[in-house]
This record gives sequence, structure tokens and C-alpha cells, in this order.
Amino acid sequence: MDRHDSVSVIVIVKNGERFLAQALQSILDQTLPPAEILVVDGNSTDRTAEIAQSFADVRYLRQPDSGISNAYNFGIAQAQGELIAFLSHDDLWTPDKLAIQVNHLLAHLDCQYTVCRIRSFLEPGETPPTGFRYELLQKEPVAYIMETLLVRRSLFEQVGLYDPHMPIGEDVDWYARVFDAKIVGHVCDQVLVHKRVHGCNTSLTDVTTNDQLLLSLRRSVQRKHGS
Repeated sequence: MDRHDSVSVIVIVKNGERFLAQALQSILDQTLPPAEILVVDGNSTDRTAEIAQSFADVRYLRQPDSGISNAYNFGIAQAQGELIAFLSHDDLWTPDKLAIQVNHLLAHLDCQYTVCRIRSFLEPGETPPTGFRYELLQKEPVAYIMETLLVRRSLFEQVGLYDPHMPIGEDVDWYARVFDAKIVGHVCDQVLVHKRVHGCNTSLTDVTTNDQLLLSLRRSVQRKHGS
């Protein structure tokens, strides 16, 4: 496997005209560029399509259905790479993100995925969502989220794709399945993702988030007890 010819990056977006260009540019600025960048548009009504299609190296796809999980699954089905990474339209990668994680997977053939640390930053002039903890802006935690993930395609065949019945928390559910199956994964102990905090962060504002997290926990308990 060549270091970059087998890497696909998937960006899912809906009405993301404000930040999408910056996210895409952070992918294009990688020291180890991917083979392809796929933007999966969840039927945006703003300038998202225009912005995505203005990048010559971006493959623009219109999502045929709806929902975050379906968008990820559609992107994975369309991707050609043996390694797959993800970036939200409002977040940014450091320039060495792919290089560090790809080289790690190539050096550790038993490792099926890698994640990394994140640094959150408040968008200038923005007020964070209600309940946001400002101390998170001072921390650099290891994050098991979509934006930190670089994964071998074969792992989706082993543990499955993202659950389309979960409107949010699909990544928590997927990682729980990975942990329960005792899949080997490593942490690249550097900040490779910058998470933008603003008033419209879906993961911070969706009212069903806690319910979805509890559902993922119940499913994990059931798997461990074989029921």
C-alpha cells in the first residue's frame, strides 16, 4: 500500500458555507496529501455546493437520503481508499495529521485505527452553546471522535458501519462496538485536530445527545452479556 494513494478523506456537511473552505484547505495543506477528498452534502440550501465544487481536487457528492450516519455510510461506500479519514466542515487538521497517522498504521500492521489529541478553540465573536465548559478550551484530550479517526476500511467490514437509526452519537456507538470487539487501536499522542466551538455545533446543541449516549451504553452492556 502506498502511503497516500490509498487514503480517502470524507467531509459531511449541511449548510456549511461559513467554514467549509477552511476545512477543505486544511486537508489540501497536508504534508502527505490524500488520494481523494469526498464532500457529502446533505442537501444544503446555502452555498455549500458552490464552495465544494470550487476546489478542483474535491469530489462533490449529493447525499441521496438524510441523516449523519447515512452521510458517513454513503461516503464510505463511495470512497476508494484502503484507509479512511473524516473531517467535519467546521473543524481543521494540523498539516501533519495524515502523515503521522498513516505512517503509524504502516509501522504497526496489527493496528486497525488511530486517534489523536484535539485542541478546541472558540470562533472569534461567537458565544458557545449553553452549558459549554470553558475549561475545555485549556485542555488537549485524546478524543475518540470522527475527526481524529484514521481507519482501515476492513474494520468497517468487521464491526459494521454507522447506525442510521441514531440521529447523533453515531461515533460513540461505533467506537463502543470497536472497544467491545477488542480491536487493536493506537493513540497518536499529538494534537492533530483543532475543534471549532461556535453556536451551531450539532454535537453540543442537539437535545437528543444524552439519550443517544445512554442507548450506546445499553447496547454495549448487552453485547458484553451476550444478549
